[in-house]
Amino acid sequence: MGTRRQREKQADLWIAHTDLASSPGHPFYQKLNELLEAEGFDEFVESRCAKFYAARFGRPSLAPGIYFRSLLIGYFEGIGAERGIAWRLADSLALRRFVGIGLDEYTPDHSTISRTRRLIDLDTHREVFSWVLGVLADRGLVQGQRIAIDATTLEANAAMRSIVRRDTGESYDDFLSGLAKASGIETPTREDLVRLDRKRKKRTSNKDWKSPADADARVAKMKDGRTHLAHKAEHAVDLDTGAVVAVTLQAADKGDTTTLDETLCEAGMAVAELARREAELQPDDNPKVNVAGIEEVVADKGYHSGAVVQRMKSYDVRSYIPEKRQKGRRNWEGKAEQQQAVYQNRQRVRGSYGKGLLRRRGELVERSFAHCYETGGLRRCHLRGRENILKRQLIRKRPILPLWHDVGMSATMWSWWMQRGWFRSVGFAGGGRRRRSAG
Repeated sequence: MGTRRQREKQADLWIAHTDLASSPGHPFYQKLNELLEAEGFDEFVESRCAKFYAARFGRPSLAPGIYFRSLLIGYFEGIGAERGIAWRLADSLALRRFVGIGLDEYTPDHSTISRTRRLIDLDTHREVFSWVLGVLADRGLVQGQRIAIDATTLEANAAMRSIVRRDTGESYDDFLSGLAKASGIETPTREDLVRLDRKRKKRTSNKDWKSPADADARVAKMKDGRTHLAHKAEHAVDLDTGAVVAVTLQAADKGDTTTLDETLCEAGMAVAELARREAELQPDDNPKVNVAGIEEVVADKGYHSGAVVQRMKSYDVRSYIPEKRQKGRRNWEGKAEQQQAVYQNRQRVRGSYGKGLLRRRGELVERSFAHCYETGGLRRCHLRGRENILKRQLIRKRPILPLWHDVGMSATMWSWWMQRGWFRSVGFAGGGRRRRSAG
């Protein structure tokens, strides 16, 4: 039997890095690297990011390919913070091999990753997002004819107790103390402040309060019922393939009917760009991306309003948006066009084809939220500011579909393994309660 004393020995002063323990790497990461190298990913990002790097001066910088791969590691490992990504990268031999860092080299720390993120602008992250969409389109994984849109809330990296008045800048406790003194309580206790606050209406309106740490965060109700500072993420998903075509980050206090147009516009521009790119690169082949662009939009009842349905009709887009229950009859006086659009939408939703689209919307859009925010580690933001969060979102939305295609894994299989925690047990994102997979 081996004992601890038998294993104790004096460490060598020098050791060649070729003698260090090595890992064969995980086949999933190897396949992803083969895909990125075959498509010229490193050459693309280096050409786009060259303007952000000095040619000769300063310490050696973090290569763009390593930076973007590090964000993918955060998605696969379910790590939301850059400190966690840096620690995981330094700890794993397989991840060193994935990003291309030798055993005799230091891995980037969290400050280097953070500095590189701030250095590379949002437009460059969008270009990388579009590049991966082009890879999907080449494999027939983006059609762009039927688009589903939905939104979810992300917990901001800011505390409710730190909010201040927009007009005076005073804290919440100071504001309550002023109200207590104005009501005749000279030395209010904590119980007095709580009692006074409970009687007030609209206590934390976004018009009056803001976070000094994250000005873009808004007070909103989360999915679990808590009131917290939050952001609103909105996805546009291809209903034929499940590809995330567009991602936007909105203020959490904006309603769904006000944010739909921006996300639909970005999705439409992405599909149009893919169609143009396909016509230039493959003019003689049958088009894989719908040349006519987006023709059908599917959303839940939170997006329904007469004005929204009418706008969808003016865009020459067929809407499939269920209606909310209303009391009494609606007054259509002076709204003939809106009435016609609402009735046509209602007829489409009640048909068998419309019901099928709504079921598929629930499967694919909710799956993208589960993968990116629950198992992907982005439900709580570890960054502040809209641009910083959107940079992370754009890169971490992308790796799902190319991997399904290139490793021979279907969408159903991916969802099945992700929800059962198999990827986390071998170093990938996963876990969470069991969900029904849909194919």
